Amino acid sequence: MSDDDDDFMQESDNEEYEFEYEDDDEEEGGDVGIENKYYNAKQMKADNPEEAIDEFLGIPAMEPEKGDWGFKGLKQAIKLEFKLERYDKAVEHYRELLTYVKSAVTRNYSEKSINNMLDFIEKGSDNEKAYHCMEKFYSLTLESFQSTNNERLWLKTNIKLARLWLDRRQYTELVKKVRDLHKACQREDGTDDPSKGTYALEVYALEIQMYADTRNNKRLKALYNRALKVRSAVPHPKIMGIIRECGGKMHMSEENWKDAQIDFNESFRNYDEAGSPQRIQVLKYLVLTAMLMKSEINPFDSQETKQYKTDHRVSAMTDLVDAYQRDDIQRYESILQNNKDVLADPFIAENIDEVTRNMRTKGVLKLIAPYTRFNLAFVAKQLKISVAEVQDIVGFLIVDNKLQAKIDQEKGTVEFESNEDGGRTQSMQQWVSAIDSLWRTVLDEGEGFKGDDTPMLGGTGMFSGSQSTRSDGMGMAGLRGGVNGTGKSTRGFKKGYRGPGSFIK
Repeated sequence: MSDDDDDFMQESDNEEYEFEYEDDDEEEGGDVGIENKYYNAKQMKADNPEEAIDEFLGIPAMEPEKGDWGFKGLKQAIKLEFKLERYDKAVEHYRELLTYVKSAVTRNYSEKSINNMLDFIEKGSDNEKAYHCMEKFYSLTLESFQSTNNERLWLKTNIKLARLWLDRRQYTELVKKVRDLHKACQREDGTDDPSKGTYALEVYALEIQMYADTRNNKRLKALYNRALKVRSAVPHPKIMGIIRECGGKMHMSEENWKDAQIDFNESFRNYDEAGSPQRIQVLKYLVLTAMLMKSEINPFDSQETKQYKTDHRVSAMTDLVDAYQRDDIQRYESILQNNKDVLADPFIAENIDEVTRNMRTKGVLKLIAPYTRFNLAFVAKQLKISVAEVQDIVGFLIVDNKLQAKIDQEKGTVEFESNEDGGRTQSMQQWVSAIDSLWRTVLDEGEGFKGDDTPMLGGTGMFSGSQSTRSDGMGMAGLRGGVNGTGKSTRGFKKGYRGPGSFIK
C-alpha cells in the first residue's frame, strides 16, 4: 500500500475532530511547519533518499508531544532505510515507531499502518539479511502489541511470521507457531472460536502448504477436510485458493483426477477473484488434469477460463491440449521440445509423464497397425522418441495383452504372432463337434433306427465331405432303414456300412 494510502486511511478513521479557531496562531504555525517539512521530504524520496531520511527523522523532534506527524515521518524513514539496506537503522527506528502506538495515534490507524509496514518489509525481503531484519520486525511487533492486548494484530503478525518460516522451509519453528495459533483461535474448552474463523482458515492454509511440501498426504487430507468444514469465516479468496490448490495436488497424487479437477477449478476461480498471479499456474494444473482424465472437453471452453485461452503464459498448455485431443503425437512432442518452461514447474514435470506416455502409446499403436513385423528404430524415428522408450511401450502392450507379438532385442524388431493356424484349428474343431451332434441326433431320433432288434451304435460318428452331399440323391435323406450288427444295410442304404462313424462307396 502506498504512503498516500496510509495518509488517506488516517483521514478516514473514525476519529474525533475539533474546530480550530483563528486565535490559535502559534500552534497552527507549528503544524504548518511540520507538514511542509514532511511533504518536502516526500518530494526528495526519489532523487535524494539519504537527505529525505534525515528530513523525516527530524520531524519527531519538532512535535512537543508524540503525534501523527512524528509517526508518519518515522514510518517513511524506516521504509527508505530498508530499501537502502540499512537494516540496523531500520530496526532501531521501528522500535521507536512502536512507542507511538500506545497513545500518540489511534488504535485503528496504528494497526493498519503497522500491518502495511510489515507487508512492505515482507515484499522487499529478497536476501538473508533482509529476512533477519524482517524477523526482528515481527518480534518487536509481537512484544509491543501483546502488552497492549491487541489480539487481532498479534494474530496477524504471528501468521506473517509463520508464512516467513514456511517460505524458508523452517518447519520445526513453523510447527510450534501453528500449534500456538490454533490454540489462539479456540475457546477455553478447546472448540473453535467462530469469531476467529477467518484467522483459523489462514492457519489451516499455512499448515496444509507445509504438509503438501513435505508430501505428508495423511495429515494433509485430515486438515483439508477440516478446513472445508469451517463455516464461521469469510476468508480472503486467496486463502481458499491456496487450500483448494493443495487439495488438488493431494488428489493428483492419489490419481483421483475428477476431484483434482474440481479443486483446481475452485482454486483458479478464487485466485482469479483475488487478482493473484498464481491463477495462471493453477490454470496450467487444470489443463493437465483434463488431459489425465482423457477428457474430450476443452478446459478453455468455460466462461472463467475462456479469456485466458490466448494468454501467452498458457499458450503452450493450450497447444498441448489441442494436440492431445487430436491424437497428434508429432505436434505434442514438438510443443514439449520447444517450450521447456512448461516443465519448469516440478508438479507439472512430475505428472505430465503420464500424459506423454498415453500419447506415445496411442502413437505407437496407430503407426504399427498395418504391419505384421516392424523395426523399433523405425517407430522411434517416426515418433521422435528413443528406441528404449518404444521398446518399453511395446513391452507394456504385450504384457497387457493388447499386442500378440514377440520382441527380438538383438535385431531390434517386433513380430506379431500369427493366429491364422490356431483359428483354422479352432474352426475345424467346432465343425467336427457340430457334425457329431447331428449324427447322434439322426441315430437317436431317426425312424429307421428304432427297430427292437437293432443295437445302438458306439463310438463317435464322422462324415467325410463327399458322403454328406451324395450325388445319387440319398444323402442324409436315405438314412431311413435300420442297420444290423453285421454291417449290412436293411433299408434305405445302397452302399455298405463299415462300422460306426464312417460310410464308404
